[in-house]
Amino acid sequence: MEEHAEALEADLLRHYGTDLLDWHRGRLSSRRLAVLVKHLPRDSALVRDLHGEAADWSVTDYLLATAVDQLAESNWMFATVNQDEEAETLEYPVAVRRPGAADVPGPGAAAEDISKEARPSSVELTRFFS
Repeated sequence: MEEHAEALEADLLRHYGTDLLDWHRGRLSSRRLAVLVKHLPRDSALVRDLHGEAADWSVTDYLLATAVDQLAESNWMFATVNQDEEAETLEYPVAVRRPGAADVPGPGAAAEDISKEARPSSVELTRFFS
């Protein structure tokens, strides 16, 4: 609590009109303080202190980023399959950056994170979609 005391104090005043000093003075019980902290809104200073920029992202935002990544991959596959054999290899799409995400390659990973050997060739993609 000491580490995030300033954010907690600001949130209690902003959202509940309650002073954190009331807890020290005995006017606010520990149970009530815990309930107020537990139910702080996502845009609170404490949540931002604890979770950083991930506090700004909802489940909908993560799902939308995944849909955008998959659409970009699908477009890349379509363009790769339908390009001339002599054409230069298309760049693999870069994923939408997500807050707090580990830098582990996976669906939607950036091109530099996936070795050229791991990417399917245009011939393999053509065979797969035939």
